[in-house]
Amino acid sequence: MISTKSSEKKQAFINGWKQSKLVRVFLYFILILVFFLSAFQHVIVPDKNMGDTTSEKDLNQDTPIYTEYSINPLDFLDLIFDKLEQINLDATLTDEEKTEIYRLYFFEEYNKFVEDNVKKMQESEDSLDASFIQEIEKQLLNQQYVFPVEAFFKLPRLSQAEIIKMSPVAESIVNNLMKEQIKEADIIRGKVAEMVNASNLSDDDSRVLVTEIARFSIFPNYFYDAAATKEALSSTKTTGTNYLQVIGLILLVILFVIFLYMYIKQSSLQIRNNNVQLLMLVFIFIINLLGMKIVALGHNLDYPYLGFLAPVAMGSMLIAILLDYKLAFISSIIFSVFASIIFNFENQMFLFDYRYGLVASVICFTSIFAVHKASQRSSILKAGIFITIAACTSITAIFLITGENVISNYIFSMTFALMNGLLTAVFVIGILPFFEAAFGILSPVKLVELSNPNHPLLRKLLTETPGTYHHSVMVANLSEAAAESIGANGLLCRVGSFYHDVGKTKRPNYFIENQVNSENPHDTIDPDLSKSIIISHARDGVELLKEYKMPKSICDIAEQHHGTTLLKYFYFKAKKQQELEGDLEEEIQESDFRYPGPKAQFKEAAIVGLCDCVEAAVRSLSNPTMDQINTMVDKIIKDRLEDHQLNECDLTLKEIDTIAKSLKETLLGIFHSRIEYPELPSRDKKGVTKDEATVSL
Repeated sequence: MISTKSSEKKQAFINGWKQSKLVRVFLYFILILVFFLSAFQHVIVPDKNMGDTTSEKDLNQDTPIYTEYSINPLDFLDLIFDKLEQINLDATLTDEEKTEIYRLYFFEEYNKFVEDNVKKMQESEDSLDASFIQEIEKQLLNQQYVFPVEAFFKLPRLSQAEIIKMSPVAESIVNNLMKEQIKEADIIRGKVAEMVNASNLSDDDSRVLVTEIARFSIFPNYFYDAAATKEALSSTKTTGTNYLQVIGLILLVILFVIFLYMYIKQSSLQIRNNNVQLLMLVFIFIINLLGMKIVALGHNLDYPYLGFLAPVAMGSMLIAILLDYKLAFISSIIFSVFASIIFNFENQMFLFDYRYGLVASVICFTSIFAVHKASQRSSILKAGIFITIAACTSITAIFLITGENVISNYIFSMTFALMNGLLTAVFVIGILPFFEAAFGILSPVKLVELSNPNHPLLRKLLTETPGTYHHSVMVANLSEAAAESIGANGLLCRVGSFYHDVGKTKRPNYFIENQVNSENPHDTIDPDLSKSIIISHARDGVELLKEYKMPKSICDIAEQHHGTTLLKYFYFKAKKQQELEGDLEEEIQESDFRYPGPKAQFKEAAIVGLCDCVEAAVRSLSNPTMDQINTMVDKIIKDRLEDHQLNECDLTLKEIDTIAKSLKETLLGIFHSRIEYPELPSRDKKGVTKDEATVSL
């Protein structure tokens, strides 16, 4: 007795927290905290001036500090144009020889120019930090512009007049562009062509060559300063936090959570009242944001656009598979915003880097479309391929629009995009079983696996109770169509129908669909015993399903599909037998001939129960007509309603009416009347009918 009460209290506690509003508030608070911590170090900066070496925006303690150091590009331009005049005026050289000289000169002169400037920095009285000088040298060499080969063949054809006209145009363009803060020279080089087109140069070759020479003469002028960064890190330990930014970030993440909450509240999803599913959603957000943060740790490595490697779409795919694809779209917007915040390493003037946000949104949306209604795990791998294609396409679009033409950066981006799709698919396939087991979620993928005819229980059902197996298949067809007509889970109804009568395998001959060419044992036994045998199949089925570790939803359908309905046949048989025996002292109770329940607790269980009863009833008709089917369906649903069997699930009267229409349509398709064809006219010995003979005459 004590054990039973303890078990009931435990079950009440479990059910209580699943529906508790206080728990829901706590979970939403956890979500706010997760969002805040994910963005904190990328948004909040110290409340102090970092000095003249920093950019206009103070940087946070984990963001590298860039210091300005300009190398005069006009000196370099003068060297190039002087060389052009000198070589092109030399009549002793052929065009081929001049081309070869230019091939070597541009490369050698650039390296010599860098080397000379590095020496000046080392000998300068400004005493620049050695690591800073090394960084400048490294970036100048790494970001050297690759002069196109075809331009070398055009240079020898320039006249002195053309060279003199080109020089001030190139100097003006380079001088104007070098006034900007340049960390990535290729981004600025993309603006050169437009400025050349606006110049007074009319000759096509001159315009092309000025464009290439100007690009070749643009260098980065903002460089990572390790010493300043280290100093900033140490100084920020005693620096106060910018509380206005903290307040701003709190407001931002609260808006995200309110946005998510309002969508969930106004939807018809189970997560609206189910804290288990809400907890799972919180876990998915944590895992996805954690994956993005781990990738962000490698931003100091020499791999541009490393953020494209982050499997941002993993969270969207998990939500689409386990919860709801519409909720996945809403979540994808949040993931995309955080991607643009977390991977914003280059442009500290803005909070977001649109490139990562755009690519994240494209791959998230693509992944949802790819896995929506996915029924096999191979669909997840296919989704990974689609993610790769979408990522590569969107990245290519960004490179083309911005005019960035550094091949190495593009190759890195494409490589990360390819890896992104693969990692996303692998992670989803690996994590999915954990969520299915830990939260009792039946994903479409899992349901399709359970519907495999080779499953041990289905094989047992087919071999030991073939009649019941056929009945279950018919119920599956009816229930899936009915569920989909009202927006319920049709796949769950189908799979639940397959297993709802597995308890009949314990005593197969006592169920009429399995009594082929054999007597009905119920004709010779007491109705009370018959009742016990029939009623026990629901309990036996649940025990068998639990033995095979089947998901809870499947077990619930098997347990609830009869609810507390009355076994009318055996109830009236027992009453008649009592009257014949003349034993009227103790009245037979109707409650003794009812299933123990529980009644259907969710839509899918109620639908399977209705379809189970309807299929058995219609099958009992020898040649069912349309009117008979309609009457039978309406009667069964009316009886269930009057018996209060549908009171504990959330089916509405409108949905019940829709289910009835679906059942009638499906049954008419199954038990349709065959068309009676007229007899063919008789033919004579020559094989010609009378009508044909008449026509031939």
